[in-house]
Amino acid sequence: MVGYDPRADGRNVSNLEVAVAGSVSGLVTRVLISPLDVIKIRFQLQIERLSRSDPNAKYHGILQAGRQILQEEGPTAFWKGHIPAQLLSIGYGAVQFLSFEVLTELVHRASVRDARDFSVHFVCGGLSACVATLTVHPVDVLRTRFAAQGEPRVYKTLRNAVVTMYRTEGPLVFYKGLNPTLIAIFPYAGFQFSFYSSLKHAYEWAMPAEGKKNGNFKNLLCGSGAGVISKTLTYPLDLFKKRLQVGGFEQARASFGQVRSYKGLLDCARQVLREEGAQGCFKGLAPSLLKAALSTGFVFFWYELFCNLFHHVKKADS
Repeated sequence: MVGYDPRADGRNVSNLEVAVAGSVSGLVTRVLISPLDVIKIRFQLQIERLSRSDPNAKYHGILQAGRQILQEEGPTAFWKGHIPAQLLSIGYGAVQFLSFEVLTELVHRASVRDARDFSVHFVCGGLSACVATLTVHPVDVLRTRFAAQGEPRVYKTLRNAVVTMYRTEGPLVFYKGLNPTLIAIFPYAGFQFSFYSSLKHAYEWAMPAEGKKNGNFKNLLCGSGAGVISKTLTYPLDLFKKRLQVGGFEQARASFGQVRSYKGLLDCARQVLREEGAQGCFKGLAPSLLKAALSTGFVFFWYELFCNLFHHVKKADS
């Protein structure tokens, strides 16, 4: 069970074990979904329409983008920025799941509401994601810069990127896109946790016998469903965040097509709507939904798996 559950008979997993399970789930998932993440970021940052009919569009489909990136930049391009991405996933997973566990337990102890309610999971999931975001946002900016740059590379190493960005753009560069990130991550993570719990209950209601037997499959399936729903509901804010994070980085984007400068979240939204239409707010949605289904499914799958493993090890030792 994700979050505090007063009915969980003695499944006493410590805060350290929760953090470790969150970290490992993030690490394994990141390795598996990195290629989709790179394609998604490229789509989000492309000003031109994602269509074959636009002769200036560099990318217009997932398979086409994958082939072109492979041809032009080699297989390692799909893991561009993988070190900062892994730091992001490990740190984010640990802080998010630990915060969620602590917050849901606080709600139960305060006797305000049932800690398993949809609304409680939504609020606690959103708050835990905001705490995790504030902790690891500089790494997210680095990851986006690495994934977005073409050839020749502007940043050769992680250290080179940190030093160059700090010298040329100042310390606040590491918190570019923070406002839309926090605005987007609260409902996104809130929906993830609340829909994950709700879908599990629905699964167990629809298939009571299967729900008890195939726990790992249920966690993977419900996590994937929660990821798709959450991402669809909050996607435009994710696109605005990515556009803002590469501000000041236009020279490395020149080979991909047109570039734009934005003064802030509202200006970014206005420009996207004016130049690219409402559909521009959903560029990269297809790879993003595929990534969300896989990543959220895998995160909850691995998290529950490791928590259960820790519980069984403790039980065997006692």
